[in-house]
Amino acid sequence: MKALKVLILVLFAGILIFAASDLPFRGDPDNLMHAEESITGTTVKGSYFIQNAYRDARTPNMVTVVLGDYRSIDTFGEQVVIYTAGLITLLVLRKTRRRRG
Repeated sequence: MKALKVLILVLFAGILIFAASDLPFRGDPDNLMHAEESITGTTVKGSYFIQNAYRDARTPNMVTVVLGDYRSIDTFGEQVVIYTAGLITLLVLRKTRRRRG
């Protein structure tokens, strides 16, 4: 059983290394991530946020602008889900005293 666990771990590590070998290098300016047009010739939506973040929200931090202004309803929904899951976890795992009667 221990050999099977080690084999699965080595196999998983090999898959991760294989997948990571295809990733582009960090900071490469020719990366598709930095392109303003996609391969099909359409405008990439992220370029609007990069170019207009400060003008739209007057906030120098682009991450704050995207999460707080452009995607505020979506971010709020994610926070509600996380807090609800935490509250339910606390309610399920709390200790209760049994009454003796």
